[in-house]
Parts: sequence; structure tokens; C-alpha cells
Amino acid sequence: MEKLIEILKNINADVDWANETGLIDNGLIDSFDIIALVGELNDGFGVCVELEHLEPDNFNSIDVIAKLLKSLGAEM
Repeated sequence: MEKLIEILKNINADVDWANETGLIDNGLIDSFDIIALVGELNDGFGVCVELEHLEPDNFNSIDVIAKLLKSLGAEM
């Protein structure tokens, strides 16, 4: 999980990634952030986040992002 937090902090250091549960709903990250995040997740975890995974529900909190990564075979 530390690796994921590090990646997320590189996207936006001002967000409380560990506790925020409405990243998209509360406007803390936008579509440009998600595109950057997907690239970092793909590189950092050796997964391929596909277009079908780009649902807001998959990026609203660190827990759902971690769940997505696990479903794609990433070791957390």
C-alpha cells in the first residue's frame, strides 16, 4: 500500500489519500489526474488498467484503487 500512496502523492500531494473516500465525487482529482494515475499504476505495478476500468467508482478512494489493482493481478 505504501507504493500506491507514493504514486498518489506524486499526482497530488495536497490530498489526504489515506482517508479520503470521495476523490472524484468531491472534485479532488479530475480526468487529467486519472490519466496520469493510470500511467503510473501501469508502470508501478506492472498491470494494464484498460478503458473498461475507467469508472469513477474505481478511483474514488485508495481502497477501491487497491481493489482494482488486486483484481488486475498486482501484488500489494
